[in-house]
Amino acid sequence: MAVTNPHLSTATILGYPRIGRRRELKRAVESFWAGRTTADELEATARDLRQTTARRLVDLGLDAGNAAVPGSFSYYDQVLDAVALLGAVPDRFAGLTTDGGRLPLEAYFTVARGEGDNAPLEMTKWFDTNYHYLVPEIGPDTPIGFVDDRAVREFTELAHPADGGQAVVTRPAFVGPVTFLLLSKAADGAVPAAAALRGSQAHSSAAGDGFRPLDRLDDVVAAYADLLRALAAAGAPWVQLDEPALVTDLLDVPFDEVADAVRRAYAALATELSPAAAGDAPAQRPAILVTAPYGDLRSEAGDGLALLAGTDVEAIAIDLVRGAVPTGPVPGLETKTLVAGAIDGHNIWRADLDARLTTLEGLAATGTGLGAGTVAVGTSTSLLHVPHDVADEPRLDADLKSWLAFADQKVAEVVTLATALTDGRGAVADRLAESTAAVRSRAAAPGVVVPVVRERTAALTAADVERAPYAERAAAQQARLNLPPLPTTTIGSFPQTAEIRSTRAAWVRGELSDADYTAAMRAEIASTVALQEELGLDVLVHGEPERNDMVQYFAEQLDGFATTVNGWVQSYGSRCVRPPILWGDVSRPAPLTVEWTAYAASLTDKPVKGMLTGPVTILAWSFVRDDLPLGDTADQVALALRDEVTDLEAAGIGVVQVDEPALRELLPLRRSAHPGYLDWSVRSFRLSTAGAETATQVHTHLCYSEFGQVIGAIDGLDADVTSVEAARSRMEIVPELADAGYGRGIGPGVYDIHSPRVPSVQEVTDLVELAAKSIDPRLVWVNPDCGLKTRAYAETKESLAHLVTAAKAVRATL
Repeated sequence: MAVTNPHLSTATILGYPRIGRRRELKRAVESFWAGRTTADELEATARDLRQTTARRLVDLGLDAGNAAVPGSFSYYDQVLDAVALLGAVPDRFAGLTTDGGRLPLEAYFTVARGEGDNAPLEMTKWFDTNYHYLVPEIGPDTPIGFVDDRAVREFTELAHPADGGQAVVTRPAFVGPVTFLLLSKAADGAVPAAAALRGSQAHSSAAGDGFRPLDRLDDVVAAYADLLRALAAAGAPWVQLDEPALVTDLLDVPFDEVADAVRRAYAALATELSPAAAGDAPAQRPAILVTAPYGDLRSEAGDGLALLAGTDVEAIAIDLVRGAVPTGPVPGLETKTLVAGAIDGHNIWRADLDARLTTLEGLAATGTGLGAGTVAVGTSTSLLHVPHDVADEPRLDADLKSWLAFADQKVAEVVTLATALTDGRGAVADRLAESTAAVRSRAAAPGVVVPVVRERTAALTAADVERAPYAERAAAQQARLNLPPLPTTTIGSFPQTAEIRSTRAAWVRGELSDADYTAAMRAEIASTVALQEELGLDVLVHGEPERNDMVQYFAEQLDGFATTVNGWVQSYGSRCVRPPILWGDVSRPAPLTVEWTAYAASLTDKPVKGMLTGPVTILAWSFVRDDLPLGDTADQVALALRDEVTDLEAAGIGVVQVDEPALRELLPLRRSAHPGYLDWSVRSFRLSTAGAETATQVHTHLCYSEFGQVIGAIDGLDADVTSVEAARSRMEIVPELADAGYGRGIGPGVYDIHSPRVPSVQEVTDLVELAAKSIDPRLVWVNPDCGLKTRAYAETKESLAHLVTAAKAVRATL
């Protein structure tokens, strides 16, 4: 049974950005990949970064000695860390492990990135965020045990620093055992199980009849128990186990089964292992904080808060931003600390501290609250999703900066609320007043509401989202474009070389004239067009050398947005992005892309695609205003894009791609909220494209999503051609599309651009054949999974050559 609740700091966070304020980790990891530095040098950089981070958090007000600082570092991905911790490596990588099953650092990255004919672990989005995690492959015989004590060593290095600096007692953080298995896919370890749905427990013939990763719960829990014993022996007072799977019903496992798994897991980890207690018996485990970020623990399916309260864990963290404020009392919570996630870890707006404090006071009130033993203050999620420090932004408008809170400011907000909850409002009266003033300033600022923009969206009608029937469009487009069967194309971007980036940076700094910059970009576009003609692609792109990012580029030109200098956020691995800040009503003051696309089209007789980022993706990959419904903001962005489509057509462009890779990403984590979201998201896409002429071919692109959950929405977009990620999942989407009777152009990706490996001609041919056999080949396009921006030219040329060869080979058999 649980003992008297140990003390957890009243102010904490669930995680912190791990890439470094100047992306130190990214640079160190990529230097290691390139062979310029050793594993020891990479580990030294990571150690320095962990120490700097921990001490920074203490300086911001978190307790150095009381597990307030989370140990949430990762070289690449927290789910991959769990794979490495457990030694749960697919058979194709088994030769990379040590005798004890541990993955050396180089092998760890190989599992993430692939090597030769060995494909990497599949990648998909982490709940409703733009962060990508690697999907574990778990089969009946996958090795599972506690094989890697890296987290224990990292705890020790901070608690007992070798440099003699400040000691920080951290709270090691891990993906919880239930969530780990619910996010895994079934596999026998030889190859990814093509039949398994991403993030689900679907049957996989490769793994054996009826097997599900959740069947390995006892093995995973036993390994976690060994981990907890090792942490206790090292002196760790607390451990954090993240169980966000409890806030969603999209994982195809009934709540009753999830609840049973939670009870079993935490009976073994919390009840059967003894925590620190009075007396001489040594602790078998640290105290346990279970977190449930990204949504509401309570739903129509079941009460996850009551479920966790019924276990013997010592603390529970709930999301009060995406989740509703719970009412109580909750039996079992009286012996626990409730970490109330009052500060948004998912967005960058400064909190209304007075309102949040009122909520916290209600939760903590004796007799009227939830009945928790203690209420602590935390963030709703890890701060992984926000940049480091708004004070590090030299170019943002001063008023706008006063409305923002990045990671460091959010830590200060947590400390302020915790202080007020403990010592009373008077102790932080000045900070509460400053927060209130900032909220009022933002609401009244020019540009937040623009009447002409509001009037245009208010005047929209159903006719504004309708095009001619697809059959009529398809005939007109074929007459105009004259494309062969299985037409080949790319998704848009070509490699962004160091020369391109340095040229663009010099222009931004004012060191290069507009004329010289335009000449340099035109030269790159001409080179890209020539390469595509040489390779034999059918529909070309201009390569996007002028674009720093597929969202930021548009944000820099649209009214209502601001962009940052140092606001980097990890997307996956070493890939970082700077999400723009959408703070006001959106409009397009001038054309955005026409000049570059029209120039590319002037260089070739082949069709050239105009490339736009869709409204849903612009919202998903920005920090979006929270004072207007998302659907209303999406309509504003869609109208700006609609105007751009019209201008592209006027310039003679006959193919326009409006990318929506984030369509699935924003899908609510509860099914009951899906209809409302899909209604406005599909509407906004159609609003951006429905003004196109019948003979203009409209493409869209979606990637790294559970497409089966949004097949109806994909159809509802009414695009003429839809390209989707499919290479890592070995065409997993194809049978779903066939079963749904999808009847428009479809391009399931045949080349995984998130890995540096070059697929063989045979590998690509097999994928093209599979698509052409499963779907009417007259509808099939051949393309990579995504844009080529992050790839190098040598691998890009070879991979695209293989893609064209494969398409021609299969075309000849039709």
